[in-house]
Formats: sequence, C-alpha cells, structure tokens
Amino acid sequence: MQYKVVPPPPDSLDDLETARRAVPLVPRSETDCCARVMDRAGVPARDEAKEWLTFMRALGLVDEAERGYHRTRESLDPDRLARAFRERVYGADDLLSVLAPDEPVSLEEAFERFVDSVPDWERQRHADWRTVWRERVGRLLDWAVLFGLAGRDEGGYVRRRADREGGP
Repeated sequence: MQYKVVPPPPDSLDDLETARRAVPLVPRSETDCCARVMDRAGVPARDEAKEWLTFMRALGLVDEAERGYHRTRESLDPDRLARAFRERVYGADDLLSVLAPDEPVSLEEAFERFVDSVPDWERQRHADWRTVWRERVGRLLDWAVLFGLAGRDEGGYVRRRADREGGP
C-alpha cells in the first residue's frame, strides 16, 4: 500500500523523531495523537498533525490499531527510512527516477518530468491540480533530500543514491 499524504518536511531527522515520540507506544485516539503532535512537535493545525500521522505510518514509525495510533519501535535508520519512503509514499520513486546524479533539475523541471505520473482521477479532483501537485512534488523532493536520496544546490535537485535494486 502507498500513501499519498506528504507533510512539509522538517529541518532534520531529529525533528522527525520529535514528532514520532509525540505518538504514544500505547494506542490512543486520533484526536489525542494529533493534539500531542501539535503540542510536542510544533505542528500548527490538526489537519497537518493528521498528515504527519499518516506520513509516519508510511515510514513505519507509527501504526494504527483498533484503539488508535501508536508509535512503533522502528529506528530512524536513514537507509530504512529511505527505503520506506521510496516504497510506500506515492510518487517518491517515480520522482527520484527523473533526477540525475550530475544534472541539477529545478522544481519546475522535476514537476514537468513527473506530471505524467499524476493519475487522471487526481487531475479531476482539484480545480487547479497542477498547483496541488507542484507543491507535493516540492515536498517529496525535500523529503528525499532529508533521507539522503537527493541533494539540492543552487542549480536544483540531483539524485544521490540511484541503486534501485539493491537498496534505497
């Protein structure tokens, strides 16, 4: 299963760990977990906190049980996170495939190379789907940088780890 939700990336993996630790080990309601993520990780709104819960589920850091959300015991190992990101976040792997290790690509160029991966039903869902997906592509690229899959410089984004078969 792949998850489509992509919150704005934090400044560091430490900030991701702070959000993860806000979710208790014992299942609690979505409302309670969202309040904890907002309070402890500085997420400004409940909708954004819910995005964080969903995204952390995609990374295997949070799970949902019958009684609510709970933190898993998975580590913040960058290789494991990168692999989960590529495999479980919709569009991540496709977007990384449009980057090259030696040719920086701007956000706009990356979006134009990726645009064919946007499903038709998503195009119909939003009045201005290009704006919605351009923002999502930017977030995906910034998460890829955080996980070490991409790099960023004044020329744009480049792929860092291109091994698709043997690892992240």
